[in-house]
Amino acid sequence: PCLLLLVASVATAAPVTYDIDPDHTHPSFEADHFGGLSVWRGLFRKTTGKVVLDQAAGTGTVDVTVDLAGVDFGLPALERVVTGPQYFDVAKYPTAHFTGTLGGFSGGAPTTLTGELTLHGVTRPLTLKLLSFKCTLHPLLKREWCGADAYGTLDRADYGIDSGKEWGFRMQVTLRIQVEAIAEPAG
Repeated sequence: PCLLLLVASVATAAPVTYDIDPDHTHPSFEADHFGGLSVWRGLFRKTTGKVVLDQAAGTGTVDVTVDLAGVDFGLPALERVVTGPQYFDVAKYPTAHFTGTLGGFSGGAPTTLTGELTLHGVTRPLTLKLLSFKCTLHPLLKREWCGADAYGTLDRADYGIDSGKEWGFRMQVTLRIQVEAIAEPAG
């Protein structure tokens, strides 16, 4: 669970700051249910953050916060369990936070995001692969608008979330993060 994201600018000579669009950014994840019986899929409905990118220099940073209480499986009973003390424990750890650096630029677009995820009070390294990346002019706002699809995996036990392990649940979680962000207004 987590979160994570990236965006970029169309060839500019200076860093551009983008605000992550919470209506179009929903980190999703896949987690094992009972040692391969099935795969549970969920997403987070509340994500905020910023991306700073200098496409000409091939540099950028990402800072994202995910509200863990916004988890959505489409099953309220499961959401109550996952936000409780056995898993996210949102009363004690209400958010997940990721900070990272965009890298592996190819044709002006980043291909990786390397940083640290803080989840459940534990901070660990996390690298995401960017499967797609695109920027264009937003048709209504008339500002640059970028989007990406990121992919990665983590071991939830590394973050102290190992409930179900004793029943054979696999600890590996797959992340699929769609993200859109819009350039801050000039001036």
